[in-house]
Amino acid sequence: MSALPKDQLGYRRMAPDDLATVADLERSLYEFPWSKGNFRDSLEAGYDCWVACDGPRVIGYAILMVALDEAHLLNIAVAAGWQNQGIGRAFLEHVLGVAREAKCQIVYLEVRPSNAAARHLYRDMGFQQIAIRPGYYPARGGREDALFLGITL
Repeated sequence: MSALPKDQLGYRRMAPDDLATVADLERSLYEFPWSKGNFRDSLEAGYDCWVACDGPRVIGYAILMVALDEAHLLNIAVAAGWQNQGIGRAFLEHVLGVAREAKCQIVYLEVRPSNAAARHLYRDMGFQQIAIRPGYYPARGGREDALFLGITL
């Protein structure tokens, strides 16, 4: 994959036609992925579901649940071949902009302690740890805690 300047990224709302692609991308990234049904449920619930694109090609996705003046980033990912190029940061900035437009005052998310790259990005973006959610994630041989983070907008 060639480097894609962040100003050439495209963002659009996820459509039902994207579900198979997004689910395939999720499976390529995670040992315990969301299912196509999880993504479909998010769309049907009216969550802010987005894809990041290089032309017509979906290279990332994000699911943001907005409730009153808060948002919860349920899932965000960028395809492995497109990581470490600033695309995740640019996409996260876009999603935070969506939350601001919805008049949210804070955005929450969970992250695995073992996901050092994501933790580094979230810290750099200004997220702060609020709590630990014990046994939140499925993991090989048991469960993994989640770091519960938030950022004030």
